[in-house]
Amino acid sequence: MNWEIIFEYRNIFLQGALTTLKITAIAILIGSILGLFLGLARMSKSRWLRVPAYIYVDFIRGTPLLVQIMIIHAALIPSIFGHSLGAMISGVVALSLNSAAYIAEIFRGGIQSIDRGQMEAARSLGLNHSQAMKFVILPQAFRRILPPLGNEFIALLKDSSLLMSISVAELMMAGKVVSGSYMVTWEAYLPVAALYLIMTLVLSQVVQYMERRLVTEKLS
Repeated sequence: MNWEIIFEYRNIFLQGALTTLKITAIAILIGSILGLFLGLARMSKSRWLRVPAYIYVDFIRGTPLLVQIMIIHAALIPSIFGHSLGAMISGVVALSLNSAAYIAEIFRGGIQSIDRGQMEAARSLGLNHSQAMKFVILPQAFRRILPPLGNEFIALLKDSSLLMSISVAELMMAGKVVSGSYMVTWEAYLPVAALYLIMTLVLSQVVQYMERRLVTEKLS
């Protein structure tokens, strides 16, 4: 193990890690918003909402993320805008759309796990369906979906490594740069693995802290 190589390229590794965190954070935010609406659409009584949401979720979950990244970067975005918007934009869009499908199922499962009597009780108090969902159902569902939601966030962080395929300057790409410069493997990818491990462990601790806070608030 040549530690001098790792030290020499430390800034590239750290910059790649920061880029990975930035992409993941944006994708999580967009994916959670889209996932909530998709989850609600999956449960809608309207076929015009339910069927497209069903098709979208099944398509995304049934195809590899790498294929989705390539289609979005090389075909979808250029077809819509007439040119590429850059690898970074394509990567964020691909991860956001992918995570939205999985988060939609998490939200749907969480909402459906709440007793129907909760909705009926809220409606009897004068709340309409949207208000009951916002103030009664979703807060209870969020407590239940936090663990699987946290797992999805961690999976998304690791899946961002696939953006190397379109040359996004994220953490895995940093390892590839080092490997290509010195024709080494340990020095190139061991720091990458260590940084991914650190980020996932920190994210796991944040999720566990939020779980404890919600349990404490519920008991109080």
